[in-house]
Amino acid sequence: MKILLLSSEVAGIIKSGGLADVAKALPIELNKQGHDVKVVLPCYSIIKGWNELPVIFEGVLNQNHPDIKLHIPYKIRTMTINGTVEVWLIDCPQYYERTSLYGDNNEAYWDNGYRYAFFTAAAIEASKHLDFRFDILHCNDWHTGLGPMLLRIKHKGDPFFEKARSVITIHNGAFQGVFNREQISILPEIRDIYNDKVSQGSYINYLKCGVFYADKINTVSPGYARELTSYIGGHGMTQNYIDRQMDLSGIINGCDYSDWDPATDQLLRIRYDINSLDQKILGKYLLQRKLGFEMGDTPMYGMVARLTDQKGVGLILPILDRFLMHKVQVIIEGTGDPALQKQMQEIANRHPGKMAFKSVYDNMLAHQIEAASDFFIMPSIFEPCGLNQIYSLAYGTLPIVRAVGGLQDTVINYDDNIDNGNGFVFRDPNPEELLSCLRRTLILYLENPNEMRRIKMNAMKVRFNWSDSCVKYVELYKSALQKPKW
Repeated sequence: MKILLLSSEVAGIIKSGGLADVAKALPIELNKQGHDVKVVLPCYSIIKGWNELPVIFEGVLNQNHPDIKLHIPYKIRTMTINGTVEVWLIDCPQYYERTSLYGDNNEAYWDNGYRYAFFTAAAIEASKHLDFRFDILHCNDWHTGLGPMLLRIKHKGDPFFEKARSVITIHNGAFQGVFNREQISILPEIRDIYNDKVSQGSYINYLKCGVFYADKINTVSPGYARELTSYIGGHGMTQNYIDRQMDLSGIINGCDYSDWDPATDQLLRIRYDINSLDQKILGKYLLQRKLGFEMGDTPMYGMVARLTDQKGVGLILPILDRFLMHKVQVIIEGTGDPALQKQMQEIANRHPGKMAFKSVYDNMLAHQIEAASDFFIMPSIFEPCGLNQIYSLAYGTLPIVRAVGGLQDTVINYDDNIDNGNGFVFRDPNPEELLSCLRRTLILYLENPNEMRRIKMNAMKVRFNWSDSCVKYVELYKSALQKPKW
């Protein structure tokens, strides 16, 4: 099968979130399983060495259109990920010569609609010029949401794309790409299409375009797929998902255990596995010393997250002072909303020696927190899949999560299933319920160390392998190919 996978970011090249991890790991696994995958990415000027990458094609979008103002020149540069999967980078300085991916100083670039409309159109066009006759166009999130629409409308009747079908994966349905219609003026074939399936008032919604026109829609966990069809969880697009419910599914992300395995983690001084779990406490001592905490077997609670409402920061802030009255240690790493950062720092200042807050994203520290902590806090308001709870399980660090999306699909609540439990789950988005859950874990830690060890071993036995997720993606692609042509 030939797959053209479009993503706004790819780990190992440029990354801001979990989308990048999927856009790297899934193509590598598809390639291992015998499929021909090309990944397409904007050629951002912040990609190190981008201008030294070889150019394999030079073209002009809308070259045959009579309005020369619509003619946009671009180049295709190429590289590989993992030495096996070819990546095409769409080089167009007017759109990608920026200091960041999506915006600066918490403000999105005003022309993001233009930037990703162009990217998606150029990516599909390039496949024809480079004679890559794909079976599946795999789009990801709103940035490439126009892809299925362009395939259906602009390229309808083109024999090159006759057998092609499209899939869109929703990694976070809260971000939808809503823009003034002027920003699709560079795509004359679709700029005048108005209907409530793709519009939001007088604006165009890129994610709605993808959901309406794609042959198959999936998201990154079965739980989140269900939530999207609920009026609470649909992010304002509930009816769009209900209308396509028969084509909507969820596939849990795999984990790249080459990066996240305590037995081989090169960012740790102390490594361990399920047979040497006692070594885990030595990593805690090292982190305690680094953070200025008292060294000893004090229960440690870690959190690594963007400081946003989505991640449940609003649930933990009101109860953190009270929780810190107990004999515990808390380490939180994250950046985001400046107001939330300020509140978090003020709490840490009130509890020196018991809480540390690091307003950075430091990958080494993130690994150390996962390895050293006894519990990992993820009280998300919504969470399409989540990766940190999966990392935590691998490190024998028991996740404390809310029963939403991928969190409830990956963590087995100890209080519901004592034999197989590997973490702790609370349900209501309520600070008091989170506090109750935190205290519940503290009591177990203090009163039953043998049981704590058993639960940690349960956690370390769990694996979410990309090979398994890939099989489900191939099934999804095959089901898309069975859809009748529009």
